[in-house]
Order: sequence, then structure tokens, then C-alpha cells
Amino acid sequence: MRIRFFTAVLIYFLSFSYVANAKNVVSSKAFKIEEIVTELNFPWSVAFISNSRFLVTERSGSLRQVVNFTLGQPIDGLPKDIYVKSQGGLLDVVLHPNYQQNGWLYLSYSAGTDERNTLKIMRAKLQNNQLVDSQVIFTVKPFRNTPVHYGGKLAFLEDNSLLITSGDGFDFRENAQRVNNQMGKILRILDNGEIPQDNPYIGETEKNLAHSVYSLGHRNPQGLVYDPIRNLVFSNEHGPAGGDEINIIRKGDNYGWPVITNGKDYSGALITPFKKYPGMRQPLVDWTPSIAPSSITVYDGIMFPQMRGDLLVTSLKSKELIWLQMQQNKVVGQQSLFADLGYRFRDVKVHPDGSLYLLVDDAKGKILRVTANR
Repeated sequence: MRIRFFTAVLIYFLSFSYVANAKNVVSSKAFKIEEIVTELNFPWSVAFISNSRFLVTERSGSLRQVVNFTLGQPIDGLPKDIYVKSQGGLLDVVLHPNYQQNGWLYLSYSAGTDERNTLKIMRAKLQNNQLVDSQVIFTVKPFRNTPVHYGGKLAFLEDNSLLITSGDGFDFRENAQRVNNQMGKILRILDNGEIPQDNPYIGETEKNLAHSVYSLGHRNPQGLVYDPIRNLVFSNEHGPAGGDEINIIRKGDNYGWPVITNGKDYSGALITPFKKYPGMRQPLVDWTPSIAPSSITVYDGIMFPQMRGDLLVTSLKSKELIWLQMQQNKVVGQQSLFADLGYRFRDVKVHPDGSLYLLVDDAKGKILRVTANR
């Protein structure tokens, strides 16, 4: 089965000229798929502590530990102000690059009330089944009164600084173009919450909220990954009706929302007449109609050598894992994986052994482990 799959992929490469939105559909039977954890309530993110131990967040407000595929009880010590509504709740979990030495884990979550809520970032250490030494290290400002478009993804860079995706709050899209505002941005802080002195707007002393801004013009970026081989940051974000994107994130750049987009308002109304504008970046990939991209990673494992260095994107709306073949920094083709399973996929991570872990977004969510079919 594995040989037939590789052959089909090779024939496809040789027979077609790739168009960015054209996706070849691959049957899930080309892989071995196991349900390793079930009965999760809207799982959002996983982080691997070791080969046999990992953490998983549930958007409904629980952090769980999984050891040898056995799901533990909710971990104590989470913040009391987690705001669980609509797209809000407990979101991302990542480990410090030096986790084995310092023990710091990082969580993003929405906090507050219907009238006044925002995205917060905290760090803590795990002892037994409890978080200790907890610190809220960053709070996105200004607050809003909408329970959607938080972003919430975290990624460490090579210098151990931390990137944070922050959504536009849906009703406040103009803020994405305001430098002295942390909504609709990718933000950068140090691992202790302080502001790096080489951020692009650090010199604007009267615009304090701008000091953490790394890039602007984002809508609701829910995918974020740093690729140390290319030394690039990739992010994907939800557009409106159309205009879902992957972007290469560079310090100080403007990615256009809401001045440029290939999407329209959900009503069908035109958001902007512009698809291009001077000084604003074009996406690496655009999906119109929308697929609702929910996470992104770079495959760096050994189990699927044909994927090495390629991008993997989960989708909520089109219910697939999209494998984007890369040649250097360019996308040359797309494969649609696991669409025949019919799951809303929230997150994809590469396990240390090279297998893929897929989170199914559902009130009775689960984690799938994908290995090579031998």
C-alpha cells in the first residue's frame, strides 16, 4: 500500500503543472490511522514532553496530560478567569525550547467577561498534576466585547523569543491596521513577557502598545510555526468568505487586512476594492472559497520522507489535512489528506518519532495518530 501511494504521488508530480488551489485527493487508506485518545471536549493543541507523554488543551477550559495513550484527570492550577464562549477558552500550549532544563510551559487563553475580554499568555511549571509558579506574562490590549477572533497561537523563535497571534475581534477589523493596537497582529515578547528591544516599532515611544507588534494586517491567524531550516515563520489565517491565507511572516511587514483581501463579507458585500496595495504583502497561498485553516506545521520527521520540509495545514470547514509540497520557499502543489474521514481538524503536530497527531474538533473530540502503512 505504501509503495502504491508513493507511486501515485510520483505520477501526479510528473503529469501535472500545479495550480495553488488545485488539490489531489489521497485516500486515508494510504496511511495507518489510530484513535489514541477519545472523549476530549474540543481539543485545541498538543505539546510533546517526551515520546510517551504529552499535554493537550481543551477549549472548554481543561489541560490534560496523556501518558502512554492514557488520558489523565484535568490539571489543577489553571487561571480562574478563563472565558469560555464561542471561539474563546483555553487555546494553545507550547513548551519552552529549554523545557527539559527550566520546566516552563506556555498557555494562551481568552479571559474576562462578555463585556470585556481579551487574549492572555501565561507560563507555569507542572508538578505532579498541578501548575505551579504561574505567571500571566502578557495581556493583549485593548479589550473587546466579542467572543471570536482571538488568534491564540504561540511559537518560539531561535532566540527563544515568543510569537503570539492576535485576532481582530471580528467587529474591530480596522484595528488590524493601527500600529498602536495589539489586535489583528502577530506580537513578539521575550520568554518572561518583556518586550524585545529589536522589535520593529520599539522606537515609537509614545505608542506603548506598538512595542510588542511584530507584523500587522491580520484577521484571525490560528496557525503559526517557526521553521529553523529555512529560518522563516509561516502563519495561516481565516479570511472572511474566501481569502484564507498562508503568509511568510517578516518583522515589520503589513499583510493587508482589511485593506486587501480576496474574500468578501459573509453577506456577500464587498469589504474592499483592493486585492493588492503598495506596501502590503501578498499571501504565499490563498484559498478562495474558504477552507478555514486552523493550524500549520512543517514536517521535520523521518516516518514520511516524501513530506520532509513541506507544510501541513488542518482545516475545519473542508475537513482535511492539506499537504503543501514545497520547493525551497515556494508551494508547488497540494494534496488533500483524510477528507474521507469527515472530521473537523483543529491541530496537527509532528511527534518525535515522525508520526502525525491530528486533533478532531468536536464536543466528543479525539486525537488520531497517523503512521506509515507497512
